[in-house]
Amino acid sequence: MLQKISPSRFLFNGDKLTPRKYFAGAPTKFTTFPLSGKKKPSSLRIKRCIICRIQQLQNSLEDRINPPLVCGRVSPRLLVPDHIPKPTYVESSDVPKISSELQIPDSIGIVKMKKACELAARVLDYAGTLVRPFVTTDEIDKAVHQMVIESGAYPSPLGYGGFPKSVCTSVNECMFHGIPDSRPLQNGDIVNIDVAVYLDGYHGDTSKTFLCGDVDESLTQLVKVTQECLEKGISVCKDGASFKHIGKIISEHAAKYGYNMERFIGHGVGTNQFSPLERPSL
Repeated sequence: MLQKISPSRFLFNGDKLTPRKYFAGAPTKFTTFPLSGKKKPSSLRIKRCIICRIQQLQNSLEDRINPPLVCGRVSPRLLVPDHIPKPTYVESSDVPKISSELQIPDSIGIVKMKKACELAARVLDYAGTLVRPFVTTDEIDKAVHQMVIESGAYPSPLGYGGFPKSVCTSVNECMFHGIPDSRPLQNGDIVNIDVAVYLDGYHGDTSKTFLCGDVDESLTQLVKVTQECLEKGISVCKDGASFKHIGKIISEHAAKYGYNMERFIGHGVGTNQFSPLERPSL
């Protein structure tokens, strides 16, 4: 539910660069020009209105309390004990290819999948208790890493396509897959923590956005609405339900509050990180 409003460079190292900017909750439609009437607006007029609206959104970012996000330093990759089973992609820096086979687990596989997901949920809850001003996302990464390996599991993000950390921490305008670093969290930040674990041959994956200190009302509402979207999506999950139905109910609820969805996609549950079963099309 984040709408990109300006291009930038891909950030993967610890250089202190200004990252890409995103506006959280861009309106689903522009209302600064008439959509009906005898005279239709020209394409030039529409373009000018859109540019004006984007400038307004950019100004709203500049007027916020906290400065634009910058990258801190990324610490060395953490080690995983040899006795813990690792996914096949760990030894390669290439992003794994999409699985060509559907994942249809048997009864034993479902039990293992549940255990992996339950562990991921416990780790996520613990990580959320660490979110407060002056704590770095690198410290959160280390805590998550330790809890995962002590549970006999492997932190799925570590080594996935060369990813250097055990958890994804996406702060403020960073949309997803943020790399933990030395930047301390600040009062008013929001941070999405994406926890994935590999346990007994199955991945469990979950994420949640947490509030850090006193957060602006508009961002608090964004987090609240996205949580409601999750719950509404879960409410229609049942045997025979289509991914399209899940996406539809999420998108409709978001639109009520002026937000729109970029994409609807899932990943991380099963023996492979990605498979056709986890790539719903709408």
